Amino acid sequence: MRFFVDVAGMQVGPRQLFGVGGYWLYLGGRPVMHLIAAGGAVSDDQPNATRIDHVALRIDDAAEWSALLGRLDCHGYAYQLAEVPLARERQLFVRLAPGVVVEFVTARF
Repeated sequence: MRFFVDVAGMQVGPRQLFGVGGYWLYLGGRPVMHLIAAGGAVSDDQPNATRIDHVALRIDDAAEWSALLGRLDCHGYAYQLAEVPLARERQLFVRLAPGVVVEFVTARF
């Protein structure tokens, strides 16, 4: 949750009480991502499996892309950059935990 608030610029917002802890994260006053606390096995075959591989978020503004890079550096997150020449896009990957990656995508400015 801290990554999405401190780096991605989301805000923690209202969330109904469920039987498990978690957060609704908001952008522009709208709920955009629901995080739940890890607990219990995903399946009998994969007791330690994550429920996601990665999440991709698009940034359409050059100033916001630069601000994201600054926040990543300020908070000490390592990241990898990649170019997608045919799509004329840039990708940025941050590994938050084993098996959990956040991708940010933007047009090449």
